[in-house]
Amino acid sequence: MMDELTLIQRIVVWILPVVFAITVHEVAHGWVAKKYGDNTASSLGRLTLNPIKHIDLFGTIIVPGLLLMTGTGFIFGWAKPVPVDPRNFKRPLQDMAVVALAGPVSNLLMALVWALVIRLGIAIGTGAEAISLPLIYTGVAGISINLVLALINLLPIPPLDGSRILTGILPSYWAWQYNRLERYGFILLLALLYFKILNVILEYPLFIAQKVFFSIAGL
Repeated sequence: MMDELTLIQRIVVWILPVVFAITVHEVAHGWVAKKYGDNTASSLGRLTLNPIKHIDLFGTIIVPGLLLMTGTGFIFGWAKPVPVDPRNFKRPLQDMAVVALAGPVSNLLMALVWALVIRLGIAIGTGAEAISLPLIYTGVAGISINLVLALINLLPIPPLDGSRILTGILPSYWAWQYNRLERYGFILLLALLYFKILNVILEYPLFIAQKVFFSIAGL
């Protein structure tokens, strides 16, 4: 569907979904952390949907832009991590796992919202394509970026959210040993992306998830 668009049109279609997917993901972490007793993000003014507070030049703009231009098959990125201090939690490892899970859950909820945007575009129909087509294209991008972010962040690679969730399950000693891998996590993720292993890992679950959400959208 996106193949019909020029590069400039694809950038216009993707920019809003990408920025909001990344921003809401981080705010969700901070919001749940506050519910569990940690006000770090709140005190630093990071519990806001203002994307300027969260944009990371490399992760929010450069990486998604390069992926969009090179046609790798999917787009992802990240924002400045919302600061969370687990020492403020009653059960640091377990509560941190819930805080980590909030990010991917927020992406799934946003994918649902974008599915409803597509339904709105379809309901408007061909009589007003100047309105309906941007809604449908942006909705498709919104579903895609949010599902990719949810699935990537659930991978058990430190410091992705999946690693925090796994840490909450592991015994304390093994959790500590496991989190020592965090210094290599970003390198590993880039290697998986470069050698297209990430595509293989995500291909089937992404296909199933897209099928479900595009069905909700009426596509």
